[in-house]
Amino acid sequence: MCDIAAWHDCTVAVRLRAKHATWENAIIRAVTSIDVARAAGVSQSAVSRAFSPGSSISARTKQKVLAAAASLGYRPNRIPAIMLSGRSFMVGVVIGGLENPFYATALERLATALRESGLQVLLMHVDDALTLDSALDRLVSYRIDAIVTSLAIGSKAVVQALSQLRLPVVCFNSSHVGPWISTVNSNNHGAGLVAARLLGRHGMQRPLWLAGPSRNSASRARGRGFCQGVRDTGIPSARLVRVQGNDTYDSGYDAIARLQKQGIRPDAIFSSNDMMACGAIDALRECMGLHCPHDVAIMGYDNIPQAAWRSYDLTSFDQQTDQMVARAMQLLDEALGTQDGPVSRTCIVDAQLIERGSTRAAR
Repeated sequence: MCDIAAWHDCTVAVRLRAKHATWENAIIRAVTSIDVARAAGVSQSAVSRAFSPGSSISARTKQKVLAAAASLGYRPNRIPAIMLSGRSFMVGVVIGGLENPFYATALERLATALRESGLQVLLMHVDDALTLDSALDRLVSYRIDAIVTSLAIGSKAVVQALSQLRLPVVCFNSSHVGPWISTVNSNNHGAGLVAARLLGRHGMQRPLWLAGPSRNSASRARGRGFCQGVRDTGIPSARLVRVQGNDTYDSGYDAIARLQKQGIRPDAIFSSNDMMACGAIDALRECMGLHCPHDVAIMGYDNIPQAAWRSYDLTSFDQQTDQMVARAMQLLDEALGTQDGPVSRTCIVDAQLIERGSTRAAR
């Protein structure tokens, strides 16, 4: 009996020590700013300033606070600051269409720029790779300071709904803007003109415009520029063939494959993006027995990494992503810093022509 009693007492003691250790761990995990202030020998407000971007605090004090926080495993709770200031320092970044490498590159550079500005990214993915419309309901449920998106705004109704949120919104390649809404656009129309002139110098007589989805405002602008440029070269509008894709490799391939069945043979193609242009090049070779650039000169848009692959060697327009992101950050800073009311701007960035073999050696 004594052995059983001793075993029982030992078990109870072990359990108590385990509970005590659990309580100690819980206390350690619940480190507060007061604990950090005591450890660093500073005030609690100094701890708050050390973790607030742009706050006034000496480098020496901030270093002491950060060192104490690291030793205690402290992580600041942002909720009180959000409630006091009304700002979360979070920016909702809405993305879609990541199967296109252009959007993945733009997202990476945008996220880096936001982080360097002391802002946190709330990433929201939408299935519709063209417009911001489908994300509207979810955006209003988060307490964010602004919205930045690579997607365009698809309708004036969505412009009105976004403006009512009274949040700064910065888009890329959107044809719609309004109060609180700005956009940074590639010079899509101008690039279309340049494409037509370049292909015209290579003897273009049977041009083809490979368009993106009709809801893609950037594609529509590129198409208008190209059609105007074709007319300027003296080629009758009746000779210009227009086919529709949906910005994917497969849609570019299928669009050209259908031409073969219709007996249409272009000698120059301007594609709304590089993904479709790559599909078109493969379809020309496999379905028509035509080779680029000897039989058909072709150009794309976005200058994705695949454009430089030897099998494509595709002439393309680079949207100058670094410049577009820099302009977007300027618009965002202006919108967040102003007290004069909503900001609405449209910035245009010229696309850079990257000429490669798909047009350089055209007959």
